[in-house]
Amino acid sequence: MADLSENQEKTEEKHVEPLIPGLPDEVAELCLLYLPYPYQALVRSVSSSWNRAITDPAFLVSKKTLSLSLPHVFVLAFHKSTARIQWQALDPRSGRWFVLPPMPCPKTVCPPAFACTSLPRQGKLLVLGGMRSDTETSMDSTFIYRSSTNQWSIGSPMLTPRSFFATGNVKGKIIAVGGSASGISDSITAVECYNSENGKWGPAAKMRMGLARYDSAVVGNRMFVTEGWTWPFMFSPRAGIYDADKDTWQEMSNGMREGWTGLSVVLGERLFVISEHGDCPMKVYVPDLDTWQYVGGDRFPREAMQRPFAVNGVEGKVYVVSCGLNVAVGSVYEADRGEFCVKWQVLVAPRAFHDFAPSNCQVLYA
Repeated sequence: MADLSENQEKTEEKHVEPLIPGLPDEVAELCLLYLPYPYQALVRSVSSSWNRAITDPAFLVSKKTLSLSLPHVFVLAFHKSTARIQWQALDPRSGRWFVLPPMPCPKTVCPPAFACTSLPRQGKLLVLGGMRSDTETSMDSTFIYRSSTNQWSIGSPMLTPRSFFATGNVKGKIIAVGGSASGISDSITAVECYNSENGKWGPAAKMRMGLARYDSAVVGNRMFVTEGWTWPFMFSPRAGIYDADKDTWQEMSNGMREGWTGLSVVLGERLFVISEHGDCPMKVYVPDLDTWQYVGGDRFPREAMQRPFAVNGVEGKVYVVSCGLNVAVGSVYEADRGEFCVKWQVLVAPRAFHDFAPSNCQVLYA
């Protein structure tokens, strides 16, 4: 029987077709490695040998080793009239957009109720919670997109159904904070943590209070959560800081809380905000002084960018997605005397995106 099995394996090896006829498989694999996103996932259907090569874990290791994955901007957009959801990815180098496969969620959902985060270097996007618009009930969903396969999967459900909440990636741990439970006004303080290695959710230290709305940012091992300033600006915003190493909450400093007047983005260990008021100036937080300073350089291209915005950033670049899916790319640099400056460039979206508004954006390496 052993001899028969060996003979079958040798016969199968003889019938395995080459990756690219006329080329050694090592050279052909290099050609596949240099295919850009999303074509690597798409060309798996060319042949069984291409599918085996591209889905082999060693293929992904080689791609990471050669640093061939590049940052792409993934945008959760919805049609302003129908609320239809559409995930799209932008290659900021070419300006080309790619439509992702449909997310496996109910058709009747409220797009802004989802919370999104990512494991950028792993090419994974996570869409959490949400709310059904037909019943106005919160969901416990975990949807996971992998850029390597260009496919969605459904992960373990969250411990607490929630909507309109904050989430962030703290050194590989996905933290979900607060939000609404059965109703929009039903604020919850429960916090939970997703282990990306075993795919399970577990409890974490509760918040001290629920918030009216949520913006959050992760710097190092801490997650900063604030409800931000809201009209008519009569009450100082509530906020807190979660320490993932200690699993504890602490108060946010007055200077940070009072000056957090927009959507946050983290570059390196620096926290920035794009203000949602006036000409949308950009600010940076200075921890030693517990204050915010305006970023110099170009003015934000307000004439090309209409609210609402979705913001993310990586490698010294800020990506601001506006209504109609125009994208302002801000290159942040440190000038003389340690002051930060920004240079803006606008990538104009196709006219077909005119009726779409962004709900969230993430940056993945794909």
